Amino acid sequence: MTYPDAVESSTIAEMEETIARISSHKGVEGVMIMDRRGAIIQSTLDEEQTSTHAMILSELTTKVSSIVGMLNQDDELTFLRIRSKQREIMISPDNDFLLVVLQNPKSIE
Repeated sequence: MTYPDAVESSTIAEMEETIARISSHKGVEGVMIMDRRGAIIQSTLDEEQTSTHAMILSELTTKVSSIVGMLNQDDELTFLRIRSKQREIMISPDNDFLLVVLQNPKSIE
């Protein structure tokens, strides 16, 4: 995987360790790390899924963050969880990055 120039090698090692740890959990189908604009830094999904999910989920996170701020100016989004019948999407936003985990909710029940 090619990393953006702004990502330092120590950060890359931490990301790879985090992805490996999360991926080992039961039911995890994919893990993505991207910048706040949706540029992929690392993903365990195939290229097509990665592109689709990155674009949509970065936009969603931006919109939800804005809504949280509009509801209370002193608050900010720290975690976003979406659950459907087939998939659970968890997004952990940071100042610079988004960590996205996709999992099958049926396999963890």
